[in-house]
Amino acid sequence: MIISKTPFRISFFGGGTDYPPWFESHGGKVLSTTIDKYCYITCRYLPPFFKHKYRIAYSAVEQVHAIKDIKHPAVRAVLDCMSCDQGLEIHHDADLPARSGLGSSSSFTVGLLNSLHAMKGEYRSAEELAKEAIHIEQRVLHESVGSQDQIAAAYGGLNRIEFFPDGSFDVTPVIADPSKLDLLQSHLMFFFTGLSRFSSDIAESKIANIKDRSADLHAIGHMVDEGLSILGSANTPIKEFGQLLHEGWKTKRNLSDKVSNSFIDEMYEEARAAGAIGGKITGAGGGGFLLLFVSPERQKNVRKRLSKLTYVPIRFEQSGSKIVLYQPNGLR
Repeated sequence: MIISKTPFRISFFGGGTDYPPWFESHGGKVLSTTIDKYCYITCRYLPPFFKHKYRIAYSAVEQVHAIKDIKHPAVRAVLDCMSCDQGLEIHHDADLPARSGLGSSSSFTVGLLNSLHAMKGEYRSAEELAKEAIHIEQRVLHESVGSQDQIAAAYGGLNRIEFFPDGSFDVTPVIADPSKLDLLQSHLMFFFTGLSRFSSDIAESKIANIKDRSADLHAIGHMVDEGLSILGSANTPIKEFGQLLHEGWKTKRNLSDKVSNSFIDEMYEEARAAGAIGGKITGAGGGGFLLLFVSPERQKNVRKRLSKLTYVPIRFEQSGSKIVLYQPNGLR
């Protein structure tokens, strides 16, 4: 039995510049961090006594005889690409809901790849896991997704991720005074809107608008280095990070009319009225989690004003995808 533990992520700035149709011409970059909420993938070989060869348990349960009959797209693609001919049971659990703007689909793909390689006795680096997951999602499944989620899930941590026109990428950990990063975390609030969506649907509308939104995407990319400058400066008030988040949210809303909706706009304005300095919807938009930047003394007011939403405490994490149980021959 193998169990992998793979983090979810939040992206502060640069989202949208990680889509291949953009960075293949202009390059791209994001500032993101993984958080202490995870996707868990359990894998074990099935004994040859069952009527089915593959059992996959997620929000549904599948029991099938052939890989081609698996309905879950990522599981089917990964098993096929890795030529997993031996019977398998795969079980998925997560700390937070799927389709909520936290890169959960990519965390799933990275975690599954990590688990299956471990079952075969194969080590894969963070770079290899990220590249394999990008290949599965973009080249095999032809999903309209960016490249930041797979990298964040594989590497973990607070990073500046740069994307180059040739498809390569560079991951640079953010260097900042630990007290400044603690201050940043103390100002972040996280609320589940109760809305789920497929990010690829929203991404398709963004990609269709890329030529018309070039100025916005360039501005979003520049905010990555502005955010880094705020974190790296001992003299710059952390409040400016929140103000930049607000500017980024206003710009992001220009990318597609599907990024926000009346409910999200209402909740964001309620939060601002209660004291939030800035914020954004995580991921492609359209639902999921609302990330807010709020001074600690105003957080009680914000929680009261957003009482219809579920508050979720978060902290940054550094691990990336890990194998937390390695018993390839079964538990003994």
